[in-house]
Amino acid sequence: MEKVKNYKTLGELEDKYFGKPGTPEREQYEFELSMDILGGKLKQIRKEQRLTQEQLGKMIGVQKAQISKLESGNNSATISTVLKVFHAMKAKVKFKIEIEEPIGFVAQ
Repeated sequence: MEKVKNYKTLGELEDKYFGKPGTPEREQYEFELSMDILGGKLKQIRKEQRLTQEQLGKMIGVQKAQISKLESGNNSATISTVLKVFHAMKAKVKFKIEIEEPIGFVAQ
């Protein structure tokens, strides 16, 4: 009989099913999760502003399908496109970049 493990944190489950942080599988999972969150936020703001996907697309010069893909997280849109969408809806976007450890480059 297989022993059942009681997981205490989401991190433990993520480690088991998607690999440890830093592995290609975990990086892909985290990227897809980020795109889903971003898409959900975009959709929420668009609806709060009573815009259709078609209207938002026209505001930034893309087709309705592009907005749909962004909202569903099925698109690897450029940062430029994402910023255009949020800017068109007058929403501020802030990116946070963290460096885990220096690369160790020494100037000659």
